[in-house]
Amino acid sequence: MDHNKLNKLSASLKGKLLYNDTIRTLYATDASAYREMPLAVAIPETEEDIRKLIVFANEHSVSLIPRTAGTSLAGQVVGSGIVVDVSQKFTSILEVNKEEQWVRVQPGVIRDELNMHLKPYGLFFGPETSTANRAMIGGMVGNNSCGSNSVVYGSTRDHLMEVRGFLSDGSEVVFKDISPDEFLAKCQGPDTLETKVYNQVREMLSDEVNREEIEKEYPKKTIPRRNTGYALDLLADTEPFNNDGMRFNFCKLIAGSEGTLIFITEIKLHCDPTPPAYKGLVCAHFNTIDESLRANLIALKYTPSASELMDHYVLECTKANIEQAKNRFFVQGDPGAILVVEISRDSEEEVKNAADAMVEEMKQAGLGFHFPYVFGDDIKKVWNLRKAGLGLLSNTPGDMKPVAVIEDTAVDVNDLPSYIADFNETLTKHNLYCVHYAHAGSGELHLRPILDLKTEEGNQMFHTIADEIAHLVKKYNGSLSGEHGDGRLRGEFIRFMVGEKNYELLKEVKFAWDPKNVFNPGKIVDTPPMNTSLRYMPGIDTPDIDTVFDFSATQGLVRAAEFCNGSGDCRKTELSGGTMCPSYMATRNEKHTTRARANIMREYLRKPYEQNRFNHKEIYDVMDLCLSCKACKSECPSNVDVAKLKAEFLQHYYDANGVPLRAKMIAGFSKLNTLASLAPWAYNFVFKFGPTAAIAKSVSGFAKERSVPLLHKTTVDKWFKKHQKQLKSAQVNTKGKVYLFNDEFTNYNDTPVGIKMVSLLEKLGYEVIIPKHIESGRTYLSKGLVREAKEIAIQNVNLLKDIISEEVPLVGIEPSAILTFRDEYIDLVPDYMKADARNLGENALLFDEFFAKEIKAGNITADQFTEKQQLIKVHGHCHQKSMASLTPTKQMLSLPTNFEVHMIPSGCCGMAGSFGYEKEHYETSMQIGELVLFPTVRKQPESVMIAAPGTSCRHQIKDGTGKTALHPIEILHDALK
Repeated sequence: MDHNKLNKLSASLKGKLLYNDTIRTLYATDASAYREMPLAVAIPETEEDIRKLIVFANEHSVSLIPRTAGTSLAGQVVGSGIVVDVSQKFTSILEVNKEEQWVRVQPGVIRDELNMHLKPYGLFFGPETSTANRAMIGGMVGNNSCGSNSVVYGSTRDHLMEVRGFLSDGSEVVFKDISPDEFLAKCQGPDTLETKVYNQVREMLSDEVNREEIEKEYPKKTIPRRNTGYALDLLADTEPFNNDGMRFNFCKLIAGSEGTLIFITEIKLHCDPTPPAYKGLVCAHFNTIDESLRANLIALKYTPSASELMDHYVLECTKANIEQAKNRFFVQGDPGAILVVEISRDSEEEVKNAADAMVEEMKQAGLGFHFPYVFGDDIKKVWNLRKAGLGLLSNTPGDMKPVAVIEDTAVDVNDLPSYIADFNETLTKHNLYCVHYAHAGSGELHLRPILDLKTEEGNQMFHTIADEIAHLVKKYNGSLSGEHGDGRLRGEFIRFMVGEKNYELLKEVKFAWDPKNVFNPGKIVDTPPMNTSLRYMPGIDTPDIDTVFDFSATQGLVRAAEFCNGSGDCRKTELSGGTMCPSYMATRNEKHTTRARANIMREYLRKPYEQNRFNHKEIYDVMDLCLSCKACKSECPSNVDVAKLKAEFLQHYYDANGVPLRAKMIAGFSKLNTLASLAPWAYNFVFKFGPTAAIAKSVSGFAKERSVPLLHKTTVDKWFKKHQKQLKSAQVNTKGKVYLFNDEFTNYNDTPVGIKMVSLLEKLGYEVIIPKHIESGRTYLSKGLVREAKEIAIQNVNLLKDIISEEVPLVGIEPSAILTFRDEYIDLVPDYMKADARNLGENALLFDEFFAKEIKAGNITADQFTEKQQLIKVHGHCHQKSMASLTPTKQMLSLPTNFEVHMIPSGCCGMAGSFGYEKEHYETSMQIGELVLFPTVRKQPESVMIAAPGTSCRHQIKDGTGKTALHPIEILHDALK
């Protein structure tokens, strides 16, 4: 399209219209296998913006694709028109009516955050997708989402009371329950599109032959998850056509219509009372899938609130995932399947009684071999493990992946054991196997065969399996889509699933509502072949790129980026907890998600290039707000380590474009400090005195508002040499040796912390030694100078490998420095050094880890510390959260008898090494701090201590709140008797 037309449209909108290649690329995919480059991306700010977009689309024969979080699995929000992203501005909860039990929201409201808002009213919106901490209500209506608890709460359609929005001609409408008289009045209204759609449905469903055909061909009514095509079967059962039916409401049709009929701007939902206060899980272990499905029928007798399945493939994936490995506490051995049955009752006794009776009946039937019960906070861990299944399944290295193709089929729950047996027989015929997980209680398992879509054979099998399973589902009179929708994936088979005559009725509906095919074309009706426009098409080039980091575990850097399947875990907000992704939490912009960074790498590393495949400014721009916090390495279910990808990218980008002066300065932090430490008073004067500080910050590219870390009057190295000479020869160290990794931040800036660490351990009976080593290389890694970091890693491994062991560990103070041994070093050193690097990494401990270990061994006890009362609030370092744990920090600080320790539920502080100092990043850095950390710290009384292990975190707290945060070492040192 002529850009002048898009420019004119852009000028007329209050929101944004973006059509550069970068943004279009980021919106070309969702969480599905599909990819289609849109014409543009609109970020409307008002309803009038949406109306203008609709008018423009009609005038210029352009389509609109409504989009919220982009977590659709069937390609619902990919298309060649204008993607309209309402996730940024249409996020308000407009009204709650406690008495009538309903809520009115805009489509960009996140499901979990809606329930946080409803909780004080005693209300709850039931449908819960596995993506509930980022999935938005608009998308849930579009797909008619269900979730794990649909056995109790049904689907989104069951709760949808009213929608307001625009029809395809730009006219505004409201759809809700209406009486037969009101229905007739609507049909006799003025000559508008709204009147036409009412007349069309009256004419279509007044025809008894049509109703009989719908009754005959649509899925069984005993299947609660029926999402194949438009819900004409439900409309046919309403009052105008069935005297015993419910009130007519077009919402029944709109739910599951995937944005093809109306552009929704407001949604009214029925809410249930808050669920029963007492819950418990029975995590029943089985040898086979079939055994678990037969047990599921027993479980349903006890009215569970959920009955969810995980097979051994999913469970195996959780072993290698840093975050999910912690949630496997209830798993015994290697079961073929686990059925997680949730029982909700009004008392703990009722929960246990029901669980006991259910387990006994399973045992009597000879089903299951282990039945652990889970209560309290551990329940969330189990559900997090189950919900992680989607992303975890993509963790297989290489091009063979579990593919969403027939993962959404639903049958009558009594047919499920037979259906799954037939299903697996079909796969066996093609020498395929499948992962099984999710909603056993609702007759729907998410089933994913392993395919390579980059090959012609894999592409054809993708279609073959979809076709054969469609016939199998039809045999059981099931629904091809249970909750994920038809989209591009299943639309091709709707004609077969509902019959030729009913399919023509679906087309009549679409044409009546959207005669110019403006709204999300190619979904539900007139869908292209399902094995076209895929993210990976046959013959796709997967370049083998020489890298500094070792990417062999993922079969190369490109495949490391391809691990991202678009599930959108990185789009959760600070209200859901966790750290990933801090820049998205601050900006709410898709461009700043972890997903976007993986997408841009995947796309642009295949672009034409002259000498350097990485030389794309587009990648640089999308990577710019990545804080390298490492949260994605653990919180992303696919473990996509974007910090590693960013560092590798920057190295090659700088090869082509030169290393900026500021990057050299920050990377050379240790060298510069070595020089400055010769006259620390001069350095400190420059950065403390207003006029000179302003000049220095301007020259270095640092934010003028930011305070700069000052040098201590001495270094830890210098102090330690003097200290060793002063030690009394008679001093007895009975508890062993500790090697201190004297990192570059502690040595020069946080010298008092290093000194107190040595003093603390010596007073507790340990001998502290600073072995020969060099800086950690963290500053080089943070700025993408990976080759220099590689040389540092090699030197440190060689210097330390022969002296560090489990008995004599290397203990570090600054998390980002010591954790390089556990993380990056292993992927930087040559192959012949990897065993040494791994051994060193296993025995490179955070001070907190070492201290907690010694407490557990009984070598450090509470009676060595003060008994005074103290409340401590702890902000954890991002790298510690990702690659280690905050539990040792809490254990350490909780040792003194009357110390009470609370963890601040903050993600990243926003500083992230140099990121928060850089002038162009200062504002984002402070926005991140303001999400949780700053407000929490500000409201603490002076008597409360603030603790933060990270040096950058402590500086951020100081600049953002004016309060001083202490390293846990300082707190414990000062708490010694």
